[in-house]
Amino acid sequence: MEDVTDAAFRLLIACYGKPAVFFTEFTSADGLILAPEKAQPLLRKKLIFDASERPIVAQLFTASPERMEKASALVQELGFDGIDINMGCPVNEVVNNGCGAALIKNPALARELMRAAKKGAPEIPLSVKTRIGYNTDTLDEWLPELLAEEPAAITIHARTRKEMSDVPAHWDAVKRGVDIRDSLGRKSLILGNGDVKDITDARAKISETGADGAMLGRAIYGNPWLFADRKVAPTKEEKISALIEHLRLFDGILDETTNYAVMKKHFKAYISGWDNAKELRIRLMDTDSVQEAVEILSAES
Repeated sequence: MEDVTDAAFRLLIACYGKPAVFFTEFTSADGLILAPEKAQPLLRKKLIFDASERPIVAQLFTASPERMEKASALVQELGFDGIDINMGCPVNEVVNNGCGAALIKNPALARELMRAAKKGAPEIPLSVKTRIGYNTDTLDEWLPELLAEEPAAITIHARTRKEMSDVPAHWDAVKRGVDIRDSLGRKSLILGNGDVKDITDARAKISETGADGAMLGRAIYGNPWLFADRKVAPTKEEKISALIEHLRLFDGILDETTNYAVMKKHFKAYISGWDNAKELRIRLMDTDSVQEAVEILSAES
């Protein structure tokens, strides 16, 4: 997730409870190839990772096969364990450039991008994250196009682009995706995504649909314990301690390339569930630096 699952947050999650596979924030292949040298640090920050995060997959987006090939070669050179092509982002800025969910309407280009990624990075597996359709559910036509290129895995976000995240995810479509895969005799893994609350919920959805796995996104907000599958909710003190650690990791890894305001996205998720939490959040939102936020939180713990 953009400006959420960055290098600092992923490292925190790796310490508290690792998922089976990490995915980076999505990164512009166009930027990686075309941006001037001065702008590269801002883009490359999304491709920083620690060995404790392995296996880790770099997610790229572009509408240019040439730049996909070059960016994939870079990802392989940087030591990533896989490449994922984003074919599901619904944001106008991305879609209007022919990327993300726009590729659902252009299967020929989508397949060309997949072939370009494999050519650029032949030593690591390729996967795709997409949606069930653009305006309507067209999975029956769309998924076979992707399966024909034999990616290692396809993650199906169980909504159309038009639906954004405004309706409940259609997990029956994930089951249909599994059936389509099986009927075609393909071996690509099918992963489901959308409205997965926790590990127990993920396992139930996998069991109900026959999917090979589930991808969790928004559930990780303020909850680095998510993949540890804790049965007891974290205490106030644990939440504050985790946020302090998150802030310090941000300061050490991303401070020179990322605006501190990015960290404020996390405050509400961590600081909730107890009396006076709202007042503490308001004070944190008024801070201008990691040091200032850490001082306020340390006084509370």
